[in-house]
Amino acid sequence: VQLQASGGGLVQAGGSLRLSCAASGRTSSRFATGWFRQAPGKEREFVAAISWSGGTTYYADSKKGRFTITRDNARNTVYLQMNSLKPEDTAVYSCAATVSGDSSWYSTAQRDYYYWGQGTQVTVSS
Repeated sequence: VQLQASGGGLVQAGGSLRLSCAASGRTSSRFATGWFRQAPGKEREFVAAISWSGGTTYYADSKKGRFTITRDNARNTVYLQMNSLKPEDTAVYSCAATVSGDSSWYSTAQRDYYYWGQGTQVTVSS
């Protein structure tokens, strides 16, 4: 499975971006998907996750109410809508996926994800 993250860019504080994570390859499997980000000089951190059914989502505390994760399984794509962006949201955002037999399962832990995309840069100017 290959993951391609896209949709990053430069935006002013308060603006919005929608990231996409497109899967190709063995997409007939059911994948739970997560978004992570890494800012310069910092460790990669969890942002949001969604079960393969889309019925369960989870967000890091600081993203609740601003970020929304959704998926379109017909398009093999997971989205991360980011609103009210702040300069501290500047980072490389990566998506990750792992096969799950549980329609409600997700994980916030990087070690639980087997497939990773290459990341897309998000820069928020003040």
